[in-house]
Amino acid sequence: MKPESKFWNEVKKNTPKIQWTRLESWASYGVPDLLGYNNICGFFMCELKVVTGNRPRFSPHQIMFHSTRTVRNFILIKTLAPRAVKLYESSAIHDFVTNEKEPDPVVRDSWDAIQAYLIHGPNYVGNF
Repeated sequence: MKPESKFWNEVKKNTPKIQWTRLESWASYGVPDLLGYNNICGFFMCELKVVTGNRPRFSPHQIMFHSTRTVRNFILIKTLAPRAVKLYESSAIHDFVTNEKEPDPVVRDSWDAIQAYLIHGPNYVGNF
């Protein structure tokens, strides 16, 4: 099984309050991998990346998508060395492609916090 497929299974398992649909990227270049839904927030999209090196790689189509659709779109990255799971707002794509330094994630290494952020947004003050 490919690393991104394993990551997809991990996302489904660890975010049970979100209904996920995996999208076929060949149908429309640049569209994120996942369509998420929750009754509280409605629909949102999430790009999955598994990184074995220093930085994730994005196609020009992915860069365009995330640059022009920055509301309720996210990038979820799993790094293998060191092991980490990081959630970014779509707008972070600009920093990924133009800066040497990786941008700060909005949530790191907590599936409960990732799920809460995806559903409620940055102002959620509930318990993770």
